Amino acid sequence: MKVTIKSYHPVAYWKWDTSTEPHKLYHYASPDGDGMDDDDEDEDVCGICQNAYEGTCPECRVPGDDCPLIWGECTHIFHMHCLLKWIDTESSKQQCPMDRRPWVTADRKPDKLPTTTDRAPVATVAPGPLPTEEERRQEDASHEEERRRDMEMERSGEADVGEADSMEVDGN
Repeated sequence: MKVTIKSYHPVAYWKWDTSTEPHKLYHYASPDGDGMDDDDEDEDVCGICQNAYEGTCPECRVPGDDCPLIWGECTHIFHMHCLLKWIDTESSKQQCPMDRRPWVTADRKPDKLPTTTDRAPVATVAPGPLPTEEERRQEDASHEEERRRDMEMERSGEADVGEADSMEVDGN
């Protein structure tokens, strides 16, 4: 019997790994799991917008990498856009909306993430701490200074020391 496939419609399903197991939240979850055995049904929703983690925050249209989740040291998880909007409000006082502790983004270490039987990573690393406004300004200023120096070098015709060493010359 011969079968001919006329059309193929693949369907994929993904889910954020929001577990609070100690080996997944490096240093921040207590080793004995105290306070993490909540069996509430609200664990799969953002504490700010109340949308499912697999869905999107109110500002996004498509779930995935453009609408990532962000973990706090307090082990609470939110859509990144929801948390950024919350932190920007004056009333937030830079605190977690769930327990009012000062907000500190948890660092999910790649060597502590779960792996498959062939040791391949199951998840990607969650975003680390967001830079402060001052750090962003300093970084922008240093990039601008670097661009300005590059433009001056191009105008003057000078080259960096060692730049000519890496150039290849055609033997013809």
